[in-house]
Amino acid sequence: MSALFNFSSLLQVILLLICSCTYVHTQWPSLLDRYKEHEALGAFWKMARLGERASPYVSLACILMALNQFMS
Repeated sequence: MSALFNFSSLLQVILLLICSCTYVHTQWPSLLDRYKEHEALGAFWKMARLGERASPYVSLACILMALNQFMS
């Protein structure tokens, strides 16, 4: 089943994308900063900013998703 049709999988993909973009931005900031104004690639920069600014909530969501995976 595709992650687009399963809500739990979609949330998991979005959380992993936010975490990955945040990690890439902390290691190589110029990589995402150069595409800040680009329409399609700017979404990765926005996800990195979301991960930086809402990191306690993103971390809590990752923990809850991990517990959900262990329980199922």
